[in-house]
Amino acid sequence: MLTEERHQKILTILGNSGSISVQQLTKMLDSSESTIRRDLNVLGKEGRLVKVRGGALNSEGTVNTKDDDVLYRSGQNAEEKSEIARYAASLIEPGDFVYLDAGTTTGNMIDYLTERQAVFVTNATDHARRLSEKGYTTYILGGEFKAVTEAVVGEEAIANLSKYNFTKGFWGANGASPSYGFSTPDIREAMLKKSAMQHCSRRYVLCDSSKFSKISCVSFADFTSAVILTTKLEDDTYSQYTNIVEVSRI
Repeated sequence: MLTEERHQKILTILGNSGSISVQQLTKMLDSSESTIRRDLNVLGKEGRLVKVRGGALNSEGTVNTKDDDVLYRSGQNAEEKSEIARYAASLIEPGDFVYLDAGTTTGNMIDYLTERQAVFVTNATDHARRLSEKGYTTYILGGEFKAVTEAVVGEEAIANLSKYNFTKGFWGANGASPSYGFSTPDIREAMLKKSAMQHCSRRYVLCDSSKFSKISCVSFADFTSAVILTTKLEDDTYSQYTNIVEVSRI
């Protein structure tokens, strides 16, 4: 394959996926790792992509470094979030001990809960209030309160998690990328999400389609470490991942 042809293929792949790793490109283009790294360096210098450690990003995309206010996020992709939340809520069974992460889509789950024989732990103050008002046994983590996401974070919250073993857990994410996993802008929230996942048997990440191929500055889990609940994805790149459940097709 000629160099220019290979460069064009790399840019086409990035245009579809938003991000890619060197290892993925070596397989897709049947090229050596040194060749791919050299291609990425050249394309990066030309401003046609953004070179990052271990791979590249679409030059039109950015790494998200800031959380949006929860009130703003609650109005984004509302129909998708509701569809995902309804399905996620249906997965809760009698006797489940559930971790419910802070976030707008996880919060939407509360409207659709029907299983009364479940117990919840959350780091979201509003989630805790709503669960309690509906009559659910609810525990809230202690720690630092982060107003913009209405979440409890920090070392004390992580220490609280150490005593729990969850049957199921549901998380939100700002970005979901095969190359960089699930990510969020705040390292405090990322570390809490990571810790909660380590204490959970069955893990679900709720992502509307806008989150795919997006990257925030702190990754908290690998892309295949949880079942991803989403709606119909137009990008066929993701059809190879068996951990993605498109709830609109069920």
